[in-house]
Formats: sequence, C-alpha cells, structure tokens
Amino acid sequence: MGFAAPLRASEKLDVSKLIFEHLGDSYEWHIVEGAVIPLPCILIGDGSMEVFMSDRLEHGATYKGYHIAEEGDYEGKIVTATGERPFDISITKNVLELFIVCILICSVVLGVARWYRKNGSKKAPGGFVGMMEAVVDFLDKDVAKESIGHGYERFSPYLMTVFLFILTSNLLGLLPVFPGGANLTGNIAVTMTCAVTAFIAINFFAPKEYYKSIFWPDVPIFLKAPLPIMPVIEFIGVFTKPFSLTVRLFANIMAGHIIILALTSVVFITAEMGEGLCASMTVVSVLFCIFMNCLELLVAFIQAYVFTILTANFIGLAHNE
Repeated sequence: MGFAAPLRASEKLDVSKLIFEHLGDSYEWHIVEGAVIPLPCILIGDGSMEVFMSDRLEHGATYKGYHIAEEGDYEGKIVTATGERPFDISITKNVLELFIVCILICSVVLGVARWYRKNGSKKAPGGFVGMMEAVVDFLDKDVAKESIGHGYERFSPYLMTVFLFILTSNLLGLLPVFPGGANLTGNIAVTMTCAVTAFIAINFFAPKEYYKSIFWPDVPIFLKAPLPIMPVIEFIGVFTKPFSLTVRLFANIMAGHIIILALTSVVFITAEMGEGLCASMTVVSVLFCIFMNCLELLVAFIQAYVFTILTANFIGLAHNE
C-alpha cells in the first residue's frame, strides 16, 4: 500500500511496477491525474490512537512520527520512525471498496424487498426487480436445493450473499473510475475470508455422520488402522476445499487485471519507438483491451457462480445422507 508517483516524461516506464501498484492496496484513491481522494489513516501504537488523512504522508512526508516505508519488508506501508509497524486499521482503497459493495448489495436487496411489500401479488415484477427475482430463484432452486437437498433453506441466504458479494466486487473492479477500479477479489485476503466463511458453513453445521466419515471412514480396516491413512487424507481434504476456493477466485481475477494492464502499457512502451509503430500498436492494444474487458465481464459472472456452486456442493457432501 502507498502512493503512486506520477510518471514524468524523462522517466522510463516500469511496467511491472505500474501493474502491481494498480493491483495493490493503497492509502489513497487515485481518480485521474491531479485528482486523488485521501483516505483516513487509523493507527494504534504506544498506547494511543492517531487518526489523520493519508495526504499528510504524501511524497515521503512524516506526520506524528509516521511515514510510508520506501523499502524493506514494510515497503509501501505506514511505519514509525524506528521502522516498526503500528497496529494499522486504516480505511484503505480496498476497505472503502468493501464498504461500497456492502452498501450497494444492501440497497439492492432492500429495494427489491420494498417493491414486494408494496406490490405483493398485485402484479408481476419487471425490469431490475424481475431480473433479481430470477437470480434469487435460480440460486435458491437450481444451486442450493439441487446441491444440498434436505435442509437447504438455511444455507440459501448465505449462498446468495456470497454470490452477490463476489459478483458486485468483480464488476466494480472492471470500472476504471470511482467507485470502481479497486482490485477487491484480486486480493487474496478478501478471497481467503470468503473461503473461511465457506469453511464455517461446511464444517460447523454438519451432522455427526460427517465427522465420522472423516475420522473413521467406511473403508477397509487396513486403510485406517494401525496407520490412519484415510483419516489423514480426509482431514487434509477439510482444508484443501476452502484453499481451492481461495486460489481459484484470486488467481482468475488477478490474471485478468494483469493482462488488461499489460495490454494498456503497450501504448506507452512503443511511444519511444516511432509514431507509426506507436499508432499501430495503440489500435491493437485498444482492440485487445476491449476484447479482454468483455471476457472479464463474462469471467466476473462465472467466478461468482463457480465459487457459489462449489460451496453449495461441499455443503451438500457434508450433509449427504
């Protein structure tokens, strides 16, 4: 996390640095050149709390003993004068995007619920409300019910929440301007948190037969005693399922963003190679960026669906009668 310095005409473009600065978290939200939204820094250290806006630390400045580390293990993060990390609960770019996603989802769900309270069975929903009804009905009947079976009703709200959260985060990540542009689902901490909630839903609400199948599976005795071969494999599987959910979502979203940024950088890389080459490569870059954005739009829906359907399947396997 930190501040991205503007590129000067005399500087050579560092593509890898540019890409990872845009993909990483930040203490500010860059809108366009010269327009930056500073975000609140909330730091706890030496028994006291400091709250200030991030523009106090811009361009290597020090404020109340804190500054942005330019190198070392904490590069791009707020450290003290001695190079130590305070307890940092700042509202970073990803945190603010998380709040925006939650507000959007709550607004949509409550708005649809308000429409149903007002109209009830008087008329069929249309437009956006009709689309949301189709999505909810699909997730409830074709995902939760088909994957989990008996007792699926108590897991449906969770699965719908996960789907809407991942989809909204993916779509906002494709927008180049505020409130989009944050790489939320391309942050492994966010995808891991989603996977942890899936881990809780799978294991904390499972019947006792599920735990028996892990620690004493129905296999020949020599596979579980005296060497617990199958129990160990089953126990490892408890953790590999959420791990696969974490890596799959993170890697797919991160890869898409990297490709789009790399294609965009072609314009600036070829700028020093002559006007003719730069103009032709600009056309190629723009066309490929349009194609990749359309593909990423499809991936945004696919990854939200894949995460949700796999979570529902894992829950269903834990409740398999």
